[in-house]
Amino acid sequence: MRIEDIQYYCTQSKIKWYKHALERMQERDISRADVKNCIMHGEIIEDYPDDFPHPSCLIFGYTVNEKVIHTVVSLDVGNDSIGIITVYFPNTDKFEADLKTRKGR
Repeated sequence: MRIEDIQYYCTQSKIKWYKHALERMQERDISRADVKNCIMHGEIIEDYPDDFPHPSCLIFGYTVNEKVIHTVVSLDVGNDSIGIITVYFPNTDKFEADLKTRKGR
């Protein structure tokens, strides 16, 4: 999966906001602008090509206030869109100090 493809759909506002993602965003005080900033300036740190129903990936990026966030995004080429699956603030319980490398990998 290429970050440029995801960014293209983001710039075109071809985004499906899944209920789970919106609930987590509200709980964590993460805005849609934060998610879009993460996508537009972030990098893919994990790729899940076999996810069902669409391939997905984990993007490392920043909120508009420069806090590190992770966004899980699916790519639905058939419907010409991306889907926001979940968004969260990573921590060192599951990730190394760089917040990009998952512990145990």
